[in-house]
Parts: sequence; C-alpha cells; structure tokens
Amino acid sequence: MVRLESIRRPKDMKRSRKRLGRGPGTGLGKTSGRGHKGQKSRSGGSTKPWFEGGQMPLQRRLPKRGFTPRNRVEYQVVNVGDLERLPGSDATPLTLKSAGLIGSRNRPVKILGKGELSRTLSVAAHAFSRTAREKIEKAGGEAKEIG
Repeated sequence: MVRLESIRRPKDMKRSRKRLGRGPGTGLGKTSGRGHKGQKSRSGGSTKPWFEGGQMPLQRRLPKRGFTPRNRVEYQVVNVGDLERLPGSDATPLTLKSAGLIGSRNRPVKILGKGELSRTLSVAAHAFSRTAREKIEKAGGEAKEIG
C-alpha cells in the first residue's frame, strides 16, 4: 500500500521560484504582491520587532531592576550561638534540619560567628566565617567543610 509520507517528487521535477514584477499574467506583476502604498510596500520598509507604532515600547515602560548573578550561592545561615541547643556532639545539615535551624537539606549551609559556644561540637557545613571557625575550635570542637 502506498502511504502518503512515502510519496516522493520525481528527481527531474523541480518547482521554479516566484518571479515578482513580471507582468499581469504571473499574478505577481506591478506591485509584486506588496499591495498599494504604505510603509510595507517600500524597499527597506519594515519595523523592528519591538516597535509599537510610536506608543511607548514595553522595554521602556517597565522599570529597570538591578542585576542577579547566575552563579550566586545562597547559603542558609546558622549562628554559632544556635548550635548550643543541638542535641548530641555533632552538627550536620541533617541534624540542623531536624532541629529546625535550616529549611532545606539541599541548599548549602554557612555557620556565622554570632553568639557563644560552651561545649565541644563537631560541625560539618559547606562554609564557615572566620570567627565561627575560631569559636568552634576554641570550645574544643572541629569545623569540617563539606565539599
């Protein structure tokens, strides 16, 4: 059975291009399919895609709003003083999540140096501030960076 998608044009048969402005018999003579007068009938007579006929264009109506870098890392911050109320002797993103100190285990965690730490803790996080690292090590704990 011959199917529609399997039908091919014969190799020697080629359709010639439209020849504009070659007399009334072609159907594309005189105005060459451009209609009468007006901007679009002229050579080079087209508007830019964003042109709105003189109306204030959309890209000028909307306010400019800063710059957001694509590679910015948004850390979930936890202060050293908040680590005091964690049960156990180690603090990982999993324990911080279960204690309610961070919202998601999937986003990176940074420990900041606000507050004091009075007990030994092994803290694992994606980043530490300098003061946070000093306070954890001064209390006898260790600050491990997760890759």
